[in-house]
Amino acid sequence: MSNDKTIAVGADHAGFALKNHLAEAARKAGWRVIDCGTNSAESVDYPDIAHAVSARIEGGEARLGLLVCGSGIGMAIAANRHAGIRCAQAHDATEARLSRSHNNANVLALGARLTGDVVALDALTAFLSTDYDGGRHDSRLAKLNPEPTR
Repeated sequence: MSNDKTIAVGADHAGFALKNHLAEAARKAGWRVIDCGTNSAESVDYPDIAHAVSARIEGGEARLGLLVCGSGIGMAIAANRHAGIRCAQAHDATEARLSRSHNNANVLALGARLTGDVVALDALTAFLSTDYDGGRHDSRLAKLNPEPTR
């Protein structure tokens, strides 16, 4: 099965409700959703969720990812520990769109305590509908994964 329109989603306890809302919107927009948890408002450790979503992308099961925690910061930090992940924390649709078009971000991190449902949905919609521009951005992206030093 193609992962072209597959998104892996995950949230900690603070982002649980917003994750569910956004996952349903993604499904309605024709995306296959892989839910990596959490499945309740009980406390969980956000790195576990970020690693699960990142692993789905690294393994080729999903093309994009969505992470939601209280601020979006912790999820972004954890996801960006993975070599193949470019996770952008966004606060609105413009940041989400630019993260895709200029930075080829493959994971969007949102803060449920900072971003309302409508703005978060606009950001996700922009993220999912924007392609990477390439061109002048390619050389910059290449510098994010430099050759290892010997």
